[in-house]
Amino acid sequence: MAAVEKELCDVLGPLEDRSATKPFLHSNYYEKEMGRNLSRYFLLFQPLVSREQLPEVKLRTNQIEERHAQQGNRTVNIDPGYIALEHVVLATTKGFAHRLYLGEGIFGDLTLMFENGGYHGLPWTYPDYGSEETIALCMGWRQRYKESLRCQKA
Repeated sequence: MAAVEKELCDVLGPLEDRSATKPFLHSNYYEKEMGRNLSRYFLLFQPLVSREQLPEVKLRTNQIEERHAQQGNRTVNIDPGYIALEHVVLATTKGFAHRLYLGEGIFGDLTLMFENGGYHGLPWTYPDYGSEETIALCMGWRQRYKESLRCQKA
């Protein structure tokens, strides 16, 4: 993972924070391609980048996945996205009714919405992203983002 993280830093900037590594128990979707006993964690990068860059970031993270594949199977799955005050959006190459086309074959998946003082999952939110733990992590990162916006205005 160190090599993947270095490549991500080359694309996104310095690493600001990382969540704890946890077993990925929410789905067996990746088992056939990546095997069992998968783990996952989240990374936060600095500096802030514009939302418009999400398609480019997704294309570059797809290249990282391809470079680390073995015998045509991914060994890492990277889901780039952004945290905004009003929502969390992930990038995907798969279209669906709730995913908006962003260009270059990339869609934006509205994953969490901010309402009544917190992020909330939606009917299509992946269970791991809708978990209390992930929402709490995103809320903390949202607060950092909010503070960085205040500093930019000062």
